[in-house]
Amino acid sequence: MDDKIRLIADRLRALREDLGYTPETMAKATDCSVEEYDRIESGKADIGFSFLYKAAQFLNIDLTEILTGEPARLSGYSIVRKGEGLPIDRRRGFSYRNLAYRFKDRKLEPFLVTAPYETGAEASQITLNTHDGQELDIVLSGSLRIQIDQHVETLNEGDSIIYDSGVPHGMVAIDGMPCQFLAIVTK
Repeated sequence: MDDKIRLIADRLRALREDLGYTPETMAKATDCSVEEYDRIESGKADIGFSFLYKAAQFLNIDLTEILTGEPARLSGYSIVRKGEGLPIDRRRGFSYRNLAYRFKDRKLEPFLVTAPYETGAEASQITLNTHDGQELDIVLSGSLRIQIDQHVETLNEGDSIIYDSGVPHGMVAIDGMPCQFLAIVTK
């Protein structure tokens, strides 16, 4: 079992217990089954970004606190230099870097995302997720096949899309190479 997953799972359990929520309540709040929630909280299952985001919103805490055990502390402004950012490697090889993890009371979550290319992605079914808010995705390099509900679009370098992230959505890198994009999620 990955030590990072174990630490996040332990923090999640402690937060749930401190706030007096049952696993059933948390499962409902994060849109998963009780069995799946138990596997996540016990550290036996990978923890997806949508799950973490929903858990943080429900628990009324900063996503940074679930990931690191420390609250965001900076106000006024926060700089994250190239190649830095709080890493969140939680979805089938996708790499997320939170670009505002030190900034407290933020109203959006900006992520630098790298989507890996997987052979056959152009024709594969896209895994869909939901979370509250809206999302703006701006492709920095590569190409991205994105599905929002029943609509499928292809985005290339410089293209952007904004959507209601409560609608089922997902994406995959296409054209034989990874895709890097900026994802800005509102709370």
